Amino acid sequence: MEEITRNLLEDGIIKKLVSPGKGALPEFPNGTKVIFHYRTSLCDGTLLDDSRTMGGRSKPMELILGKKFKLAVWERLVITMRPGEISDFTCDTKHTALYPLVSQSLRNISVGKDPLEGQRHCCGIAQIHSHHSLGNKDLDHLQAHPQPLVFSIELLEVLPPGTFQLDLWAMSDEEKLTFVPQIHEQGNQLYKEGKIAEASEKYYNGIACLKNLQMKEQPGDEAWVKLDLMITPLLLNYCQCQLRQEQYYEVIEHCSSLLFKYEDNVKAYYKRGKAHAAVWNEAEARADFAKVLKLDPSLGPCVAKELRAMEERIRSKEKEEKGRYKGLFGSDTAPATATTVSTSRFKQI
Repeated sequence: MEEITRNLLEDGIIKKLVSPGKGALPEFPNGTKVIFHYRTSLCDGTLLDDSRTMGGRSKPMELILGKKFKLAVWERLVITMRPGEISDFTCDTKHTALYPLVSQSLRNISVGKDPLEGQRHCCGIAQIHSHHSLGNKDLDHLQAHPQPLVFSIELLEVLPPGTFQLDLWAMSDEEKLTFVPQIHEQGNQLYKEGKIAEASEKYYNGIACLKNLQMKEQPGDEAWVKLDLMITPLLLNYCQCQLRQEQYYEVIEHCSSLLFKYEDNVKAYYKRGKAHAAVWNEAEARADFAKVLKLDPSLGPCVAKELRAMEERIRSKEKEEKGRYKGLFGSDTAPATATTVSTSRFKQI
């Protein structure tokens, strides 16, 4: 232990043991997964992040050693710890310069956002020297004024290589390409079982995986297009899940983005038409369903069913509106102006 502490000190890291762990110090070969909770503070005690409360939930950090995590010092710290150990590490600025970017990604993940949202497409060092805001005042200040940080770490678990399934982010490009068809099939099976939310998550992860690979290619190049064609069926399945969960505007957004690139995608028109109908966009729904019939006349019965359902909902809504006006004006007939207002409401919603 003394030798470990001395080596850390020589590297600009001060370790303070808070609570000893159990057993011997584990082996930490590359590919080992470490799971830990962390608190990040300034040296004056100001708290920046806490994995137990970030995003309103307690979710520990997971790292695969040897995968070149952006904040390399965390790997340096955890390999000095035993399972169950809690220690505070005060780290020099040379180890903490990239923390604002890492923190922003972790904060995004904790609330379900894209981990790269708000970051420019450039290397970490370039971002440090840019004046681009990270969207958090404390991180902007830290990025502009790099300084030592204190990481309070509780090591929960150490999993040797081969004893766990790799998370998508930890996979190589080849592993991701192999895994996406598997996760696609898992999503399909979950959907058949009626587990819509779980299926949606599978499709989302598959899309995120392929998007990550696509970022490395030039838009429009053969490799980029090939990946985009793999994304399309996953995105359509994801939209089907969102329809079932009544997330209609998200369906409209995703299908519109697909149709911008693939204007003859009948499934995208059909799903977008259903979403438009659900949010009272009658004209848009009719236009999409007309396009469906033009591209694939065999879907006529399905389109007719959707149109009948939409028209019935509109009639029901209009009847409900008339009933309200009847009670308001004390007559059997609502004023003409009231009818006009009712019609315009459906067009605006």
